[in-house]
Amino acid sequence: MLAGIEMFFSGQLDVGHIHVQVGIEGFQATVIPVALVLLGLLAMLMPMHRIFYGIIALVIAVYSLIGVNLGGFFVGMLLGSVGGILIVSWMPKKAPVEPRPLDLRR
Repeated sequence: MLAGIEMFFSGQLDVGHIHVQVGIEGFQATVIPVALVLLGLLAMLMPMHRIFYGIIALVIAVYSLIGVNLGGFFVGMLLGSVGGILIVSWMPKKAPVEPRPLDLRR
């Protein structure tokens, strides 16, 4: 979610003598950050689909190098990549297993 927020605000920045203008790519500069925030929320709310959401977030973060000001000046792309990897590798807690009585173990 942080990657999407950072990419959204990086479209309005000027770095040194580099002036970023929103033109025909302005649609991508809005959709990609919103998609990353939405994928982060969905991964938290529906952890059973976390692998799908993590892979899509990772692909969108890498694509942001082309679509959103070099991935939000590389910071947003790195945050999105790390977030996507963490979502894929995250496992929800398993319920503790209660031991069975001795007479049922046979």
